[in-house]
Amino acid sequence: MPEHEPKIGKGLLYRLYQRRIRKHLNEAVLPKHVAMILDGNRRWARQRSLETVAHGHRAGAAKFLEFLVWCDDLGIEVVTLYLLSTDNLKNRSSTELDELIEIIAELADDISHYRDWRVKHVGTTVGLPEPLIAALDGAEARTASHKGLHVNLAIGYGGRSEIEDAVRSIIQKHRSLGHGLDELEAAIDQELIAEHLYTGGQPDPDLVIRTSGEQRLSDFMLWQSAHSEFYFMEALGPDVREVDFLRALRDYSRRQRRFGS
Repeated sequence: MPEHEPKIGKGLLYRLYQRRIRKHLNEAVLPKHVAMILDGNRRWARQRSLETVAHGHRAGAAKFLEFLVWCDDLGIEVVTLYLLSTDNLKNRSSTELDELIEIIAELADDISHYRDWRVKHVGTTVGLPEPLIAALDGAEARTASHKGLHVNLAIGYGGRSEIEDAVRSIIQKHRSLGHGLDELEAAIDQELIAEHLYTGGQPDPDLVIRTSGEQRLSDFMLWQSAHSEFYFMEALGPDVREVDFLRALRDYSRRQRRFGS
């Protein structure tokens, strides 16, 4: 488990530029909840002619941990990491999927031993192997009383499936209370659906970041991101630097969020 801060080599000019951006960030307008799609791990591994794409996934996992440190140091309250989608479970080869699941389980354990962070699994356990489920349950239990950065691990996650599960949960609850269709129809509103999402009770993401130049959500937080700001980076996931993140925050701080007004 990690016991110290990740060590990142930086040149003098890089540090000065990074410090300059950080200095001019307005803490009052920083996002409270940041969601990250760290894409491009496989391309990163292939560009380097590495033996398997698992090397890229491990580099991406290490970057996720760095990213959480950056967020925590800036006082961001909630971070959601998109680690494994329901589409990944269906479409990735069994060999790659087995390696990826092992890496994710290790990452969940590492995060749960780091600082005072609180870990929550957002997603379904359907289709997840028992060792991964055990790792996620252990990470949640281990950090349940922590008061620091809230870390959502989106694993076995799909935005459409989440909404489907929320609606099903609402129906089941009303049935258990003996309510009929009329009562259910009267009760349905956006707040009720939001309460039954995997992220129920949490603030929606203010900022959604995706790396590797791709500009799509890939079934990620479809409901929660209705009013989110989006920022797309060209860098592949493992190559993202802290200065890239600071630029994203600087861009976010300059936007006017109107929420339809």
